[in-house]
Amino acid sequence: MAVLKKLRERWLGSWSFEKSEARILSPPTFLPYDHEASFDVRPLTLSQLEEVWRLDLRCFLDGEAYTRDTFEYLLTAPEGVAYRAVLPNGMMVGFILGMLEPDHTGHITTIGVAPECRRRGMAQMLLSKMEEGFRKRDVRIIRLEVRSVNTSAQQLYRKAGYTVTQRLPKYYANGGDGLLMVKPLG
Repeated sequence: MAVLKKLRERWLGSWSFEKSEARILSPPTFLPYDHEASFDVRPLTLSQLEEVWRLDLRCFLDGEAYTRDTFEYLLTAPEGVAYRAVLPNGMMVGFILGMLEPDHTGHITTIGVAPECRRRGMAQMLLSKMEEGFRKRDVRIIRLEVRSVNTSAQQLYRKAGYTVTQRLPKYYANGGDGLLMVKPLG
């Protein structure tokens, strides 16, 4: 998150999430999630900007949601890589965004799954798709940051082969610590 904060400050100006934005956004109406329903992972493009931004606001209620401008930057940057999970009706229920770095590193910047769709393997599928996308672009190592208190996400990443390499004190805007996790790609 701190890396993106610096990117936002440099390219997009102020990045803080305005609570007034959240008040004017009403979450889309969701049908109860059918736990047996399948989902598909597809590329995420600028045409889904509003949808991914609104979903992000639902996924990250702790003030760490990205701004619409940050999503626009990530979806238009040539070094960006992004995917979305959709239900058969076309509704987006998950996303993952990353950036290619010059040293053959892939940086997963954010991953989110709609609260009502969690614990169904969607995040794992998005993570696998991102790794596949990074491999195609000659990435040799992937890194990501995760909250030190987010044990469920850490468990997902460990299961996928990521290891903690560093604690990041006061990494998040609310002062929370982060963990840097990495995975070499073979």
